[in-house]
Formats: sequence, C-alpha cells, structure tokens
Amino acid sequence: MYTFSNIRTICSMKLKRRHKKILIGLVVSLLGMLITYLGGEQPGEVGRLLGTHTPGMYQVVSIEDGDTVTVNMNGSVERVRFIGVDTPETQDPRKPVQCFGRAASDFTKQLIGTHDVRLESDPLSSNRDRYDRLLRYIYLPDGRLVQAEIIREGYGFAYTSFPFTKSTEFKALETSARQQNKGLWGSCELTPNQYGGFTPNPE
Repeated sequence: MYTFSNIRTICSMKLKRRHKKILIGLVVSLLGMLITYLGGEQPGEVGRLLGTHTPGMYQVVSIEDGDTVTVNMNGSVERVRFIGVDTPETQDPRKPVQCFGRAASDFTKQLIGTHDVRLESDPLSSNRDRYDRLLRYIYLPDGRLVQAEIIREGYGFAYTSFPFTKSTEFKALETSARQQNKGLWGSCELTPNQYGGFTPNPE
C-alpha cells in the first residue's frame, strides 16, 4: 500500500530522471551544433569563440606590410616573411614609401581579415631570413595561397632571388598580371633591380 510519503518519493525520483533526460538531450544538441559549426569554413572564428585555434592554424597578431605579418604560434609570437613575393616598401627606414606600398598592405589586411592562417615551409627555402623572420607560405582557411593572390592581383612581384618550389607558378602569375596592367603594373614606374624583380618609384 502506497503512503503519501512513498508517492512523494516516487514522484520526486521520476522528476529527477526526467530532468536528467532533458539535460542530456540539451547537452547532445549543443554538442551537435558545435560539431556542425566546427565543420564550417571559419576555423579562425571558431577558435576565437572557444578560446582555442584549429590545429595547424595560427592567429595573425598584426600585418606589418604587404609581405610580412606577425603570428601567435601557440603562445610564441613570430614575425613571418612571405616566401616568393615582394611588395612595395612602406616600413623600411632606409627607403621612402614606394608606389602601391600602402595599397599592397591594405590588400593583405583585407585578404587575411580576421582569419587564422596555415603556415607552410618550403624545402628549397631557408627556415629564416637574415632578419630572423620565419619564411613561410601563408594559406587562408579556404585553401587560397596569400602570395599567389598578391601577385595575381598586381600588388607584388615574384621574388625569385632565392630558390623556392613555386617560383615557376609565381612568375606565370606575375606575367599575367603585367600583361593585364593590374595593380602596380598599370600605376607605377618600375625599374628592374638586382633581385630579379622591380623597384617602384616613391609614392
């Protein structure tokens, strides 16, 4: 025979089980939403949401000019020089700001935006340059290579003074941009230099 106390105990247990099921359901739903979001095309934004970053992707701390950025590599801040591309100068104290230099910096800033980037070394390139900057290819989350985009749109030159595996590809992109008068090719006075590239006129 059930007493009032027994009934109350049974009801309480059923409510606890029901609440537990609801809680489990909510957790599963949230996990599902998170997994879906992680599978999207914005790993940098996910990293910022969770306070972490997708493995192999690094946060860009600052963009110095068109071909140099600073990244946070798991707590270590590194300056990174883009392999195989040279953009007009804006930061070199020995040189005036060059034609299209500010435009190249703005292009790189817009291209990278708030995305984290993937860094890749080149077996033909040294690990660092003489300024102790890491030498790397810079990939966006959608797979685009930043160097290729800069050259393709006429914001920089293929920098072939040092060997790298994508030199033929970059020179072809440069030739195409030059033929179409894209970017600096149609806006600047360019003088060939000793590095196999060009020196733009001061802005």
